Amino acid sequence: MPRVSRAQTDSNRLAIEAAAARLFRSRGIQGLSLADLMAEVGLTHGGFYGHFASKDALAAVACAQAFEQSTARWTQRAAAQPDPAAALGAIVQAYLTPQSRDDVGTGCPLPSLAGDVAREPADKPIRAAYLAGTHRLLSVLLPLQNTGDPAIDRSQSLAQLSTLVGALVLARATQGDALSDELLNAAREHLLATISATAPTSSKV
Repeated sequence: MPRVSRAQTDSNRLAIEAAAARLFRSRGIQGLSLADLMAEVGLTHGGFYGHFASKDALAAVACAQAFEQSTARWTQRAAAQPDPAAALGAIVQAYLTPQSRDDVGTGCPLPSLAGDVAREPADKPIRAAYLAGTHRLLSVLLPLQNTGDPAIDRSQSLAQLSTLVGALVLARATQGDALSDELLNAAREHLLATISATAPTSSKV
């Protein structure tokens, strides 16, 4: 059997990482077997260990990749707006939607992986990856606050992040019932109203 080229090996690894980032979010860490993952990218189960030492190692890499994707989306949305209040509003508007609720596999890993990560032992690498990713998303929100007090800015960012993620978790858990949309709408309206009320006068044009 001919040896696989370095370029092909690298391509296979990237394919595994991308598939894992999507499938871990949609199926859960324990709900996805390595055999199913490798079949998804057209590779053999045995070939997995040529790329990763363990499923735990892959889970951490996939988690980090998912957070990179979300951080990039949030940053792009914020950068496209004329001021911090509008940037916050854009993030909220895009996050608390039926599409965001339904696109589990490509959506934010905070709600998708929270339950799985919480069940993992403290020394598992995915715990560190999830924590680092949470800090990264929080770092997008922090500069968009405008109180002038770092402690209050951080508190507001934490409250916003908690509301975004909590609402999406509940909306997914109640999907199929009218309550799901009500949860999304109520959280979105609350956050937007709060942002508007605390925005500088110049941002309320």
